[in-house]
Amino acid sequence: MAGYFSNHSQFQTRFANAASNTTTTTTTATTTPAIPAETRPRPPTSRHFSTSVAHPPHEERDRGVDVPAPLAVHPLRNTWVFWFRQQRAPGNKITNYEEGIKKIASFSSVESFWGLQTHLSPPSALLPTTDYLLFHAGVRRPVWEDPLNRAGGKWIIRLRKGVADRVWEDLVMGVVGDMFDECGTQGEGEEGGWPEICGCTISVRQSEDIVSLWNRVDGDAKVREKIRDTLRTVLNLPPSTIMEYKSNNDSMQDKSSFRNSAIERMPSIADAS
Repeated sequence: MAGYFSNHSQFQTRFANAASNTTTTTTTATTTPAIPAETRPRPPTSRHFSTSVAHPPHEERDRGVDVPAPLAVHPLRNTWVFWFRQQRAPGNKITNYEEGIKKIASFSSVESFWGLQTHLSPPSALLPTTDYLLFHAGVRRPVWEDPLNRAGGKWIIRLRKGVADRVWEDLVMGVVGDMFDECGTQGEGEEGGWPEICGCTISVRQSEDIVSLWNRVDGDAKVREKIRDTLRTVLNLPPSTIMEYKSNNDSMQDKSSFRNSAIERMPSIADAS
């Protein structure tokens, strides 16, 4: 099917080797009484990400455990929020867009990003009609009508099944890592200005997966083209990849994110000459 590309390798997490090579040695005082297994607290479980219970440092010290010094925190330029949306609720009932959106968590440092990212299920593990959404904290709700989104639009790339995990990870890290920072000017905001990139999404569907990159200003063609070219570089897209663009105003008119979008193709050598 046109619009799909296939020369991507399977997803490999960039933290797996580092995590497996890291060990922590702790020393426990001999006077510390053993805690019966049945009295130990059980961490809450989640279908999409897991959590664990950790003792505060002062409790560890009271129990005679060596507590390592706090690690340095590397702040991000912006605060970002992960959202989750499932179109079909339990019982196979179709929900509207607003009802299906749930906030997962926000993060503002490299450490908090990886602490969240490593516990989220990859797109390949999600059921069809499920979305992940990553948006700037200034976006109140990840919808077309939000004040930061309504004057903008989005670049759209349709993926064949099997490549979404790697593409989504690269896109998320490109957004969080400010790789699109030179694509537009900062808008006025509470914290020194909003970035041109509002966020990104991945939509898992039955026969395809769709990623989109949302920007704040639809009316500037040069900004859109700069974002398009940067997106090609960040995702290492082959020249044959078809990209689509649709303004959020058009989406509000036809009530669709992906239908009736403008298709762009890279010019061939013959066209360029």
